[in-house]
Amino acid sequence: MIGAATAEARLREAHWVHLPELRAILALLEGEAGRTRIVGGLVRDTILDLPHAVSDIDIATELLPDDVTERAREAGIAVYPTGIDHGTVTLRHGTVVVEVTTLRQDVETDGRHAIVRFGTDWIADASRRDFTLNALYADMDGALFDPLGGLGDCIDARVRFIGEPAQRIAEDGLRVYRFFRFSASHGREAFDPAGLEACAAAAHSLDHLSAERVGGEIRRMLGLRHVASTLRKMVQIGLLDLSEQVVASLRGYEWQVGEPVLTARLALILEDTEPEDLQARWRLSNDDIGAATDLRAAAELVEGMDLHEAVYRYPELLKDALDVAAVRAGWGEAGKMAVREKLFAVEKREFPLTGADLVGHGLRPGPKLGQELRRLERLWIESEFALGKDELLSYVEKTE
Repeated sequence: MIGAATAEARLREAHWVHLPELRAILALLEGEAGRTRIVGGLVRDTILDLPHAVSDIDIATELLPDDVTERAREAGIAVYPTGIDHGTVTLRHGTVVVEVTTLRQDVETDGRHAIVRFGTDWIADASRRDFTLNALYADMDGALFDPLGGLGDCIDARVRFIGEPAQRIAEDGLRVYRFFRFSASHGREAFDPAGLEACAAAAHSLDHLSAERVGGEIRRMLGLRHVASTLRKMVQIGLLDLSEQVVASLRGYEWQVGEPVLTARLALILEDTEPEDLQARWRLSNDDIGAATDLRAAAELVEGMDLHEAVYRYPELLKDALDVAAVRAGWGEAGKMAVREKLFAVEKREFPLTGADLVGHGLRPGPKLGQELRRLERLWIESEFALGKDELLSYVEKTE
């Protein structure tokens, strides 16, 4: 357990404090005078000694967006108006990318969108954020600014809403999902009682949230090291629709592997639903759902001990396919190791026939040729790659 002194020392000694590009941005925005500070993830994760990309830095400032834009352009720093209606512009200086947002306070909100007023009140700005561990600021020299006393929660891995949890959720319903994501990533999968109660009360009134926003949170959760207990709690309060079998599989997978991967978790969730339904529910990309579908198919082959076909069709997926298959089949470590030895003893081969070979053997181009090629491919796989080209050609069925 770290203390406040260690936390503040980590901030002062952080590598980003010495990045010339970041210091230049902060100096440009009067950081030395305390008018601009780093906020949120970079501060939080530095205190906890967690990795955080310098391409994902949030900055809060008293300066208005137009002033930030003008100063950056005059200094030759690239500016992008990524959220100008809410006071946010993105700056790129070398390899450093920051989002700069003018201090705000909510005037009106409908649970999805907020009308904000710009200002210079740092406490008001901190008070409109979601959790206390995200309302921590640091100046350009790494000095901590903690207007709401969130440092203790950050150190103690306690994910606690700022103020009244129900009010924070009413401002933006996505905070229910964020509560669970941060409880998994930064709260050791323990749930603040008041926050959990408010999330449970709101769980059945979040239909207004877009699938893209919800899916973004779920996707990030499924990439975490530990998340199975969190997913179970979300199911228990009615926030997530997963069967007990899938929840148990996700827990077993997490126990079994050193570094869980998103695709494997999605493949396990596909036990509950069809790929197109899951894709629509969370607005998954074609790449994500395609990879999960392929991994599920590969795992089914491994589970069924169709190892040659698994090696032939999915050579790049074998490690993850074995992990998923072991969970699905309930293999213990010894059983999994036995299958692993057999699986990785299979040498990958290329199917020795092409359509041109069949045409040269007397078949006419067309659908029947494709059917015959697939039939021969099946014979070759079932022979465990033993049949050669000439032997396969001897099995060709010539039909008109």
